[in-house]
Amino acid sequence: MAKKKQPVEEVITEDIIRADYTDEMSSSFMDYAVSVITDRAIPDVRDGLKPVQRRILWAMKQLGLSSSGDYKKSARVVGETMGKYHPHGDSSIYGAMVHMAQDWFFNHPLVDGHGNFGSIEGDEEAASRYTECKLAKITEDVLLSDLDKDVVDLVPNFDNKEKEPTVLPAVIPNILISGTDGIAVGMTSKMPSHNLGEVIDATVALLEDPSLTTDDLLEYIQGPDFATGGIIVNKSELAEAYRTGAGKMRVRGKVKVEKGERGRINIVITEIPFTMIGGISNFMNSVAKLVQTKVMPDVTDIRNLSGKEGVRIIIELRKDADAEENINILYKKTALEDTFQYYATLLSKGVPVQMPLDRILREFVEFYRETQIKKYTNLLAKEKKAAEIREGLIAAIDVIDTIIEILRGSDTVAQAKACMMNGTVDGIRFRTAACKKIAAKLHFTEIQAEAILEMKMQRLIGLELNVIVKELEACRKNIETYSGYLTSKAKLNKKLRQGLLDVKEKYAVPRKTKIQDAEAVVLKKPEIKEEKVFALVNRFGYVKLIDAATMERNKENVPKDYPFVLEVMNLGRLYVFTENGKCHQIKAKDVPMGRYNDKGVPLEQVSALTTKENHVCVVSDFKPKDKLLFVTAGGNVKKVQISEFDTSRRTTDSTKLQEGDTVASVIPLTGKGNIVLITEGGFAVAFEQGSISVLKKNSVGVTGIKLNKGDKVIFACETDENGCFVFDEKEYCLKDLDCGKRATRGKPLKN
Repeated sequence: MAKKKQPVEEVITEDIIRADYTDEMSSSFMDYAVSVITDRAIPDVRDGLKPVQRRILWAMKQLGLSSSGDYKKSARVVGETMGKYHPHGDSSIYGAMVHMAQDWFFNHPLVDGHGNFGSIEGDEEAASRYTECKLAKITEDVLLSDLDKDVVDLVPNFDNKEKEPTVLPAVIPNILISGTDGIAVGMTSKMPSHNLGEVIDATVALLEDPSLTTDDLLEYIQGPDFATGGIIVNKSELAEAYRTGAGKMRVRGKVKVEKGERGRINIVITEIPFTMIGGISNFMNSVAKLVQTKVMPDVTDIRNLSGKEGVRIIIELRKDADAEENINILYKKTALEDTFQYYATLLSKGVPVQMPLDRILREFVEFYRETQIKKYTNLLAKEKKAAEIREGLIAAIDVIDTIIEILRGSDTVAQAKACMMNGTVDGIRFRTAACKKIAAKLHFTEIQAEAILEMKMQRLIGLELNVIVKELEACRKNIETYSGYLTSKAKLNKKLRQGLLDVKEKYAVPRKTKIQDAEAVVLKKPEIKEEKVFALVNRFGYVKLIDAATMERNKENVPKDYPFVLEVMNLGRLYVFTENGKCHQIKAKDVPMGRYNDKGVPLEQVSALTTKENHVCVVSDFKPKDKLLFVTAGGNVKKVQISEFDTSRRTTDSTKLQEGDTVASVIPLTGKGNIVLITEGGFAVAFEQGSISVLKKNSVGVTGIKLNKGDKVIFACETDENGCFVFDEKEYCLKDLDCGKRATRGKPLKN
């Protein structure tokens, strides 16, 4: 019996690459960073586009979405872009496309959108299946017009099945005109839009004099020209930003003062800062908060009437209000004045560089010149070929009988072609010796021979010959023109200049953003007359201030409705003491004045108190309550001067607590009565105030009562001058009680 063969064990070998973890992480992160910088976030200085924008415009051109044609669904464009050129999320592609269609971001939108593309107020655009789009006319003229002339490189897409341009053949400095905003790894690019006419004037000047500096170019470019308008108020600082490629631009909204109804004054905002796009509702909320906190007490109403006609926000003031002061408050305390951070970080030959203005325009001019040289080189070759063909056709018509004999007598196309090019007559059957003699002298070029073979018989008509002659003349004229551009720098510069000026004539619009130097807003400090008010804190922790007259009218109800009723000067302070031994300071002017029935605001809103903290007492610094009695649940007591808490810090430690202890009560002392402590178990002690010394706030204090196991202090008070107090809704007097002394276990409380 044959021995069964054992299966051969397959040996799997692995190539294990050993590498230092730090080096591998560093290398991988650098690869990722470079990918984000060059393929997603940072635009190219030549066409001013990020890859996603370039691919969207290329996809739209490939789909035939011309400005003169019909709109197509945005979802179609997103799918074409994502499936062929940009393998990333559809939401990011659609977001970039929507951005290029919004005229509050672009002075000259690159996409013509149809449908709901959002609003300047921050309303979101409709889904891509509901909106439609096509290319804007300016995009075709300044970014895509020369794509068919082979002036830029086409490279394989991500799956090597399609071609896409590495850059679009821009004929204007789009990076300055459209602006950009992109965040990469470790760097950012953020540039405002500029006025098309000004940028073209600067580019023309640089064409004529390449030695111009940034300062020279700023004679033509005033500064940013935002699509939202507004006012730039630091004109003198712009030059440094353009010289270095980074800086700050302070932008204000544009306001005017109008007469309102019933003699009131209206502050009308007609233009907003570019940085406030999508934030109008936040702006209105911030104004409402200023009204609520009495920073803008003169405001009676705020309305947003913005629409398709533009921005219109109305802030209504009382008729005797100071409009200028209220405008200054808006600039100082809201987003109506904001800072635009300028970072001119752009890709130059694939490398991110922070560029001054002169380099941006210089690199564009170099690119513009290169593309136009390629364009006219290709056009020249095309015209030379066309002229050569027409010269051949004209010559062929002169010997048309011989040509016909060659075609009739040849066995193959190659035989006929060889005869026309080299005069080879061997094997060709001629009817007349004269035609054979002429054929032997033919010397057409290969291009001419092919054109003759493809020529239609209708070209033999006499009028057609005239057409060919005119076409030849046009070709020779074009050859002369294109050769002039390629051999003379002056002629080429003149042509480039004219191309730029043609775009300016067609698309330039007046400047929207005003640029000036303005002094920083300084608010007048309101003169507040010092007066006595009352702070009321209800059992839910809501606080408000009322004036003395309101207090007088409601003095009978106040003690029933509010556990804490505090006399305080309107420039004074309130102190909130918590169980965990903290003191939170409140400026009385931060607490809103109200009517008696108003709810007030939570203590947490006007102090650093948190919702997790339980307050045990609220006191004021109004004299004569100059000492506070601290009582802990563990039975310790101490007196502290209220001035101990007069610090610049909003929150301080009010007392030192032993482990597990909490503050049970904080009592403002009048100095007229005795101190009473009562425990949960019903034991009480009473003692004179003089038996405790005034201590520092960071001390533990002294023993007020000794507690039985599991017991704790639940009540403390200062009696009136007759020794009476109220506990659990019952009135007690010390003369009728047998209370223990301080530092004892006390005696049961009996009535």
